[in-house]
Amino acid sequence: MTVTHSPPASGFPPIRRLELERPWSWLSAGWQDMWQAPGVSLAYGAIFTLVSFAITAGVLLADLAYLLFPLVAGFMLVGPMLAVGLYETSRRLETGAPISLGAALFVATRSPMRLAFLGVTLMIVLLVWIRLATLLFALFLGTTEVPPMAEIVPTLLFTPNGLSLLIVGSAAGALLATLVFAISVVSVPLLMERDIDFMTAVITSIQSVLRNPKPMLLWAWLVALLTAGGLVTLYLGLIITFPLVGHATWHAYRDTIGR
Repeated sequence: MTVTHSPPASGFPPIRRLELERPWSWLSAGWQDMWQAPGVSLAYGAIFTLVSFAITAGVLLADLAYLLFPLVAGFMLVGPMLAVGLYETSRRLETGAPISLGAALFVATRSPMRLAFLGVTLMIVLLVWIRLATLLFALFLGTTEVPPMAEIVPTLLFTPNGLSLLIVGSAAGALLATLVFAISVVSVPLLMERDIDFMTAVITSIQSVLRNPKPMLLWAWLVALLTAGGLVTLYLGLIITFPLVGHATWHAYRDTIGR
């Protein structure tokens, strides 16, 4: 990694230029953090997995199975906010501060209201995505009857309308995910650690992506693959992959933003 910084605008943190392979070092550092605090990290992942089970059960009991796939995909939109406790754990490991599950679950952030506003923004994006997915479902598959859960996957994969829905929905989801990644990749840990205004944090995050497109693209793919790996194991893999990505995201922030 080069040590020079991009010249910052007044009031903006400096942004480092990153080499392409840096995301692998973030994962390595995240893995080390996870096993320096295995109790906190795995408990955090287990709690998140149990919540995911509960939400899925509620969706199925409410006979809203068609919303399950948009909700699973939408997880990546709000994931950066849900991992704040893992960022705090990595920060504490870095500074030698005491570590506990309570400290991870109830983080005292430097910019609480601004961080909460960012969380509301990401939640609105999630709701927009769910609404868009519902409209696309009705457009391609009709509004008369929702296929039962056992038929949804075959319908998506082996019918013309289902394939069209899958392609268009994936493209729309990818655009929203790209937007969310750009505005949150460093802004969430930045607002957690520093007393900084909302727009400065978001613009800094977007500039970090624009100035380091290749390593940030690689990082986005690694996050997506690890998250997808946790989801396809009926959420059980999230016990490990979610804290791993959370800890690694802290190191991505530390590596990208000058102190």
